[in-house]
Amino acid sequence: MAKPKFRGFAATIAGALLLCLGAGSAMADHHAEGADDAVLTDNVAYAPFVRPDVRAYLDKLAANPRPPMTRELLAMIRKLPPEMIASQMKDDLPVGELGEIRDVTMPGPGGDMQLRLYDPRPADEREAGPVVVFYHGGAFVVGSIQTHAGLSAEMARELDLPVISVEYRLAPEYPWPAAPDDAEAAARWIAENGDAFDREFTGLIISGDSAGGNLTLVTTLALRDKPAAVPVLMQLPIYPASDRTKTYPSGEMFAEGYGLGSGSVPKEDLYKADPESWRASPLLADLAGLPPTVLVTASLDPLRDQGRAFAAKLVESGVSTAYYEAHGNIHGFATYRKAIPSAQNDTLAFLSLAKSMLYGPETSEGN
Repeated sequence: MAKPKFRGFAATIAGALLLCLGAGSAMADHHAEGADDAVLTDNVAYAPFVRPDVRAYLDKLAANPRPPMTRELLAMIRKLPPEMIASQMKDDLPVGELGEIRDVTMPGPGGDMQLRLYDPRPADEREAGPVVVFYHGGAFVVGSIQTHAGLSAEMARELDLPVISVEYRLAPEYPWPAAPDDAEAAARWIAENGDAFDREFTGLIISGDSAGGNLTLVTTLALRDKPAAVPVLMQLPIYPASDRTKTYPSGEMFAEGYGLGSGSVPKEDLYKADPESWRASPLLADLAGLPPTVLVTASLDPLRDQGRAFAAKLVESGVSTAYYEAHGNIHGFATYRKAIPSAQNDTLAFLSLAKSMLYGPETSEGN
């Protein structure tokens, strides 16, 4: 009887991990019944639009409360076999058909780093061209290549490009700046080592969701200031955190009941970043000279206004910018595409924008 008991316990812990991943934060907070009925802004209540499938998902989370994200829980998560974590990723669509998946190890600032290539074409059919470097979400404390495999594969198919997902060091074992150090090192190494993947890379597209969206912004800034072996052609931050110096209105409006509440993230600051550094708060940086950008947010996301502020500053800085906001959807939607079916349409929409930004509008349909 001991084995089934352990597996059930592990599944509970893995379930807690699942809820935190798309958010790039931690577990989803308890969604109180009718939570969207009274959001206060300037002392005026209004009811934000919530899609029916989003409402159903939030209600399901409310019916299945999870333990708080603590150091102890993180220690338990670290002990779970990768295959068990992967088996619990039931809110997103599966990886699906691809031409090749390949694991590669690279030397990193803190030791070996794992990379995984997703390509809709096998190596002998892949011509020289851009590569997507992808950083997973998880509040800098959880997440992995495995947890974001479905999204990485979808990006590869829709963009018809190789996507390389990066395993970077996580807090609390490795606090800031370990994550941005690893993210930048991975982008530079990939730019120089297409041969390790039997491919020739001519440019980088930097992307990631939530915490990985923050790493996207930080890495792109670093590569602007000190270019890699090939140029950064575009960045695609997905509901990124961009400013740790203050709380924005959306951070208060959607703090509870929308999948990324204050009860969902570790109460202790495990990342320990300097909020005044652009490597933690990239909104503080000079944004002039950045590559074309497609920035994605969700209307019910506590991080929404950080994304809006970054997109606005990009435009003010003369950067070619497309902004996509998933109306009536929540933070993490791109990894909830099975649980929230309409999120797949949002994901295809922002990837279509990325194709248009990269190749021109005529390629966004059917190529």
